[in-house]
Amino acid sequence: MPDTVGTRAKWAMMIPSTNTVVEHDYWMMKPRGITFHAGRMFISQPNIKGDDDFADLVVQIRAALEGAIRDIMTCQPDYLVMAISVESFWGGLERAREYIKSLEELTGLRVATGADACRRACEVLNVKKIALVTPYQPVGDDQVVNYFKDIGVETVRVRGLKAPSATGIADIDEPTLIRTLRDELDGDDIDAIFQAGTNMSMVRLADEAERWLGKPVVAINAATLWHALRDNGFDDQMDGFGSLLREH
Repeated sequence: MPDTVGTRAKWAMMIPSTNTVVEHDYWMMKPRGITFHAGRMFISQPNIKGDDDFADLVVQIRAALEGAIRDIMTCQPDYLVMAISVESFWGGLERAREYIKSLEELTGLRVATGADACRRACEVLNVKKIALVTPYQPVGDDQVVNYFKDIGVETVRVRGLKAPSATGIADIDEPTLIRTLRDELDGDDIDAIFQAGTNMSMVRLADEAERWLGKPVVAINAATLWHALRDNGFDDQMDGFGSLLREH
């Protein structure tokens, strides 16, 4: 139910307690009359120095989700944005669909996830082959690659930057990402580059990189916002955050 500041919509955003980027990115891109309201999922052990730690992070997210949703629903949002990407890819396409359905049943709201936003972006951009950059350990990269495979998209190259902690994902700087995009991921054999990991800010860099590389560079936070807008029938377009929000 819109209010005096959320005149068009009020959106709940589910965010890990360790994340310091996603709220910044969303408010930087904020469309007129839409407000974002954070429900933070408590992460007690943020270290992700290996595959086991990383898998445990997903377990912590699942355990904290229902309580965070209970709290955020008291502001009476009219849409739910899952502002965390790894959990939305985990288990492939079938499990991702079940995940969305379970959230819809729990909240009574429509739901946007990072994985579903990437699926929709691939359709709109006519993407069949990608390169992928993440802050994850290999077990997380494998989950994202498998999801793209399930939707008919081949991941030609992947670079997991292996952040040592969930909070430390936000420490991955632009020089590192620029080198990764230019020197490790780009090539004539891919249609686009995708980025996962909502605590790794790439919305402005992705927009710039599209001009250097001559192909779509899809940042997860921009893609999920774009998907949420279109899912709600909003046709807002904006410059500075990549071709999805600018052109589609």
